[in-house]
Amino acid sequence: MTTTPTDDAASSSPGSPAPGTPAGAPGDAPAAAQDTAAELADAMTRAIKRIRRRTSERLEPYGITPGQGRALRTLAHAPGCELPDRAMRLSDLADRLHIAPRSATTVVDALEEAGMVERTPDPADRRAVRIVLTDAGHAAVERIGQVRHEVALEYFGPVSPAEQDLLLRALRSAEAAYAAATPPRRTAPPGAAR
Repeated sequence: MTTTPTDDAASSSPGSPAPGTPAGAPGDAPAAAQDTAAELADAMTRAIKRIRRRTSERLEPYGITPGQGRALRTLAHAPGCELPDRAMRLSDLADRLHIAPRSATTVVDALEEAGMVERTPDPADRRAVRIVLTDAGHAAVERIGQVRHEVALEYFGPVSPAEQDLLLRALRSAEAAYAAATPPRRTAPPGAAR
């Protein structure tokens, strides 16, 4: 993949060497590793933005926003998503998406209006609502999956399968180490600002 001057400028940080120059003296491994890690983080950020933008552009003709796509995929992967008494509650969807319940309500309102989900009362708790995917919702999830696959192939196509595998293993390793070292997220008490 070629980079533009804008991309290089975006990946440089104050005090870091210019692109294409050595990160430090031969014996300066810690500084070089820090520069490489920072450059990798910048490259990942750019990749994610480009992939998200292209995915969003491809889904726009279908009337699916990125937020709606995330909600649909989350609902589709929930155990019992097709059974009204086991489908995900609206509050659980908000938690999984890391958004406020009122924001989840707005997303579900739009999906329901588009005929992709239905709200059903929770038989175990009359105050709760469960969200069930409709046939149109399942079709949208398949379309989202196809678009995501196409965009990923376009972006990573120039990279060899071996390099893709190496990158994937490195990211999985970094994610596992980060998750193990990070304390679990605590949910805010009811009524607290999120």
